[in-house]
Amino acid sequence: MSKIIRIGTRDSELALWQAKTVQTQLENLGYETSLVPVKSTGDLVLDKPLYQLGITGIFTRTLDIAMLNHDIDIAVHSLKDVPTVLPNGIIQAAVIKRGNINDTLVFKNNEEFLSQKEAVIATGSLRRRAQWLNRYPTHTIVDLRGNMNSRMQKLQDNDQWNGAIFAAAGLGRIGIRPEEAINLDWMIPAPAQGAVMITALKENEFAVNACAELNHEETEICTSIEREFLNRLEGGCTAPIGAIAQIKNDEVVFKGVLLSIDGSKRIDVTRVKKLGEHHDIADYSANFIIERGGKRLMDELQRTKKTTTVYSTKALTEDQKHLLNTNITVKSSDFIKISLNRIPKTILKSNLKNVIITSKNAVEAIITNLSSEELQFKNIYCVGRRTKQLIEKKIGQVTHSENNAKNLANYLVDYMEGTEITYFCSDIRLDELPKILEENNITLHEVEAYKTVHSSIKVDESTEAIMFYSPSTVQSYMLQNKPKKIAFCIGETTAEEAKKHFKDVRIAKVPTVESVIELVNDYYV
Repeated sequence: MSKIIRIGTRDSELALWQAKTVQTQLENLGYETSLVPVKSTGDLVLDKPLYQLGITGIFTRTLDIAMLNHDIDIAVHSLKDVPTVLPNGIIQAAVIKRGNINDTLVFKNNEEFLSQKEAVIATGSLRRRAQWLNRYPTHTIVDLRGNMNSRMQKLQDNDQWNGAIFAAAGLGRIGIRPEEAINLDWMIPAPAQGAVMITALKENEFAVNACAELNHEETEICTSIEREFLNRLEGGCTAPIGAIAQIKNDEVVFKGVLLSIDGSKRIDVTRVKKLGEHHDIADYSANFIIERGGKRLMDELQRTKKTTTVYSTKALTEDQKHLLNTNITVKSSDFIKISLNRIPKTILKSNLKNVIITSKNAVEAIITNLSSEELQFKNIYCVGRRTKQLIEKKIGQVTHSENNAKNLANYLVDYMEGTEITYFCSDIRLDELPKILEENNITLHEVEAYKTVHSSIKVDESTEAIMFYSPSTVQSYMLQNKPKKIAFCIGETTAEEAKKHFKDVRIAKVPTVESVIELVNDYYV
């Protein structure tokens, strides 16, 4: 078995735990493996639009794209996060043995509030919210988002909250379940909760056959019923739908539930069938709920479904808009307009030894004034992966690149040949890079390659968040708007500008538009 199976995973603690579990099981069978943490959709490029490939899941699309690009062989997911219909060409290769299926209440101090009229419980799940309010209608539910560690910290930091609800399996897997926790046996879990799925390309027979050896048949049967029930009800992860199937004494016992968001309406179904005669359970149970008012309830849910409006200060492509979760409405326009300058050919033809390019706009300005064949740049230093790609496509090889201007300046201080460098920049630029170079006796020749023109518009007050891609987009926004929203920023320098105005500033992991979109999706899951 000389072929290495590349295991794709998100880079959260829980996702890595799941991927390492699969890795260990495969290696115990004699397979060679390697883990491939995939950080952002923005680092992945497809030659077809996402909608043509059926890519929809918030938490799964990054790994789906990596797999379709053949960057990974298999992907490991929390099965409850996976859309019920997989993208074209991707199949469920295995489901490993299920963990704890329960939801868990983590409480503070004691459990006395459970018998009291007033209490505050935190959860970001509509299913948990609805079932809690159905049982405790006078309690208050507050929103809680983020990964498990951050949600746990928010619970500890908030003196007004009595408790928060988590998936028991997740708490146990990363070892953060506190003593002050009880399983909610009465709460019907999310379909496939506690289960881990492995996906692979259907055409990748080696990976598919390897994963088949890990498949746990009982878990596969039960989770398939639960997911089919969810699919038949046409509910996504945002609908208050619970489902659990278990095999007991050669019988499949299924329980399902659909609720209104406030928990005041509830439709339950229970179905027991002999193992082997269980194939109609999902269909029967979904129809049972639909016929008893479920269709009307789902229609009400659709009408009352909360949508979030965000605004992008850069015009998004249709594919980029498609990346956003379905409960997010996005509007976009360019808050910055670019005007390319005429650069004297005497400068561009002067056999420049060292050159700095920090944006794609500067690249366009340079090649507009002179063809790539005529340029004689010896060492090109740049900022950003996509700027690097454009330079190497249209000008020539990049000597070195960094993710931000500060890191590039520090690199140049240590490694640049000579003591002079030419910087193709905008009329509006940050002082950080020039300052560092000048402090280290490096002579910087600035060439204004393009002008940045603010093109701000007034954003509707109902918009909850703004997406920023440069300090200039923040400045442009502030010309006509107030900072009473969440700022999602492409990088540290943009975030520093946003922090001058906004109270809540969030930063993408990598400096791409798609990574900002992913940041928004994770927040508004």
